[in-house]
Amino acid sequence: MQVDGERVAAIGAGLVVLVAAGAQDGPDAPAQLAGKVVRLRIFADAEGRMNRSLIDVGGEALVVSQFTLYADVRRGNRPGFTAAAPPDVGEQLVDVFVAELRALGVPVATGRFAAHMQVALTNDGPVTIWLDWPPTE
Repeated sequence: MQVDGERVAAIGAGLVVLVAAGAQDGPDAPAQLAGKVVRLRIFADAEGRMNRSLIDVGGEALVVSQFTLYADVRRGNRPGFTAAAPPDVGEQLVDVFVAELRALGVPVATGRFAAHMQVALTNDGPVTIWLDWPPTE
């Protein structure tokens, strides 16, 4: 990951996690979401089945704050972001999420909050998952 031409973060095998803090997110959301991320069985086992977690494979996480995931484009052509947390709250929630991942034993690299970042990744497999917290039923 680069910011202004400077490499600020990199990981080996693992996950790129785009995190958007919402205006309705409570203080417990980051820890619960971090727990779900590290326990998702989305990595292949010896038989090629998605049966191993980030912890199981010793993977790393690149966490990118991405408030634009809250873009509302239902009306007009300019996205609205009123569902996203205000920047100061969003930054705090993302920082807690990162701290929780680290507490669960995952090496974490991050970008810079609110920076224009260039993120490069190798998508190794067909897995892209949207996680919402709290989970919807």
